[in-house]
Amino acid sequence: MTKTDSAAKAQSPHKDHGNESLGFQSGQIIQEFYYDDDADENLRQIIEKAIASELVDEDYGDVSDGAIIWWRAEDGEVDDLADLLVDASGNLDNGGLIWVFVPKAGSKNSVDTQFVEEATQTAGLRVMSSSHVSPDWLGIRLLARASER
Repeated sequence: MTKTDSAAKAQSPHKDHGNESLGFQSGQIIQEFYYDDDADENLRQIIEKAIASELVDEDYGDVSDGAIIWWRAEDGEVDDLADLLVDASGNLDNGGLIWVFVPKAGSKNSVDTQFVEEATQTAGLRVMSSSHVSPDWLGIRLLARASER
């Protein structure tokens, strides 16, 4: 890495997760929403390796420990994402992590992070961080509040 690369990385507000587990752990059930042909298969494999299981789809009928959402501009408006976030967080057992993956800026169907932040606020969640999770996707890490069951 050059000095210029190091300086740019130091100034970036985004973390670079590379091959990390994104906070998911072995044995967790992670629900996946809006999977499509453009989803990053390497990233999915990293998560599945971390949880030692396959991701479950949006039709999964039980509680989960976390969620990932692939969201593109063509998927809808802020209210649509907010509704999906409410649904995803409602499936979580005792709070948990939700990652919203959006195409990076300048890519086809890219989504501004402010769009995700607005939907997150509407859904009653909190943005924790954002990360370059793959060459084509930015991940926005959300924290769901624990339910009062």
